[in-house]
Amino acid sequence: MKKNYVVVVLIFLAFFVISFLTNILGALNPSVSSSYHLSETMAGFLPFSFFIAYGIMAIPAGFMVEKYGEKKMMILGFLLAFTASLLFVGVPSFNVFIFSLFTIGSGMAILQVVINPLLRVSGGEENYALTSVMAQLTFGAASFVSPLVYSWLVTNLGKTESSNALLNFLSGVTPESMSWVAMYWIFAILSILLIVLIYMVKFPKVSLSDEEKVGSKESYLALFKNKKVILFFLGIFAYVGAEQGISYWMSKYLQIYHGYDYETIGASAVANFWGLMTIGGIMGLVLLKFLDSKLVLKLFTFLAILSLTLALFGSAEVALYAFQACGFFLAVMYPLIFSLALNSMDKNHGAFAGILVSGIMGGAVVQLLIGFISDLTSLKVGMFFNFVLLAYVFSIGFWAKPLINNKTIDLKNKTSK
Repeated sequence: MKKNYVVVVLIFLAFFVISFLTNILGALNPSVSSSYHLSETMAGFLPFSFFIAYGIMAIPAGFMVEKYGEKKMMILGFLLAFTASLLFVGVPSFNVFIFSLFTIGSGMAILQVVINPLLRVSGGEENYALTSVMAQLTFGAASFVSPLVYSWLVTNLGKTESSNALLNFLSGVTPESMSWVAMYWIFAILSILLIVLIYMVKFPKVSLSDEEKVGSKESYLALFKNKKVILFFLGIFAYVGAEQGISYWMSKYLQIYHGYDYETIGASAVANFWGLMTIGGIMGLVLLKFLDSKLVLKLFTFLAILSLTLALFGSAEVALYAFQACGFFLAVMYPLIFSLALNSMDKNHGAFAGILVSGIMGGAVVQLLIGFISDLTSLKVGMFFNFVLLAYVFSIGFWAKPLINNKTIDLKNKTSK
């Protein structure tokens, strides 16, 4: 099939915007909590509203893509994000914000289902490993950039006689006491730009592989009765719960326990968390050429647990850098759990993948639990729940029994095995 590099570039842009919208919540948490006077439990409703959409939409989105096609569903995904962002900046109340987060999350869930098969077809199957890594690097770059954009906005909005046209516009349409709302104007602008670009580009016809087909209702029912399916679903649930459980609360933790400014140092820490996750992903790819995937998973999870321990019990400076280091060690967990899961089954990969993606709702449920525990005790105690999640991820490295192991290089014989 003829490659379409225009669509590949468009997909990279889509990955960037998805990440830009998704991973900003940790940087926003202290500002939103302050604006709406939220308890920790209510603050936990923010990521809950966003990530629960993955649990609800992941499987239905697969059926919708097969029926309506990739182009229409990508437009729908960004249209939901655009509409929700515009609604919120028009009515910046807490209830509208929660509704907007769910709507944006639904759009992002749809896009996640669409873009990976589309990337495989557009860039060529033989290049899929490379383009997938490039897409993840793009995703990581946006996660790094978005908290920095937030920090730049809130520290510059409202300054008199700014020569920046964007700042002047945003200053005029953003409540003075809620400068963080300006981020949702940025989201709306990015979303409408992507809608226009998608509409203008001709998409290739996508033939789904067995791993990408959504599967029948019967296949889902059969899978839900399989113990391995439930265990790996919980693995994705635990990983995303821990990833968000650290990234979402770290800025507020650094503010409460160490007095760091959340609009500058806290936001930068969140940005570095995601930036280091990108670097950690690259390191993980290299290690997988030499080590068994289960060993890599155990090694990185142990180091993530160690980093989180230092973050919660160390001095202010140690905590600042240890939280960021967690991102580096969390990097390999999602792809390794996903690949171990699929490699443990000999059929129904498409339906299984849909169930695994729905495990992203762990990012929703865990934040409510951390918030609830924090209100009963303290945020530090609430964040201990992340140890439970990481311990479960660590256990996968012992009980997973893939039918196919990852290919490694034998340095002694200089051959692959």
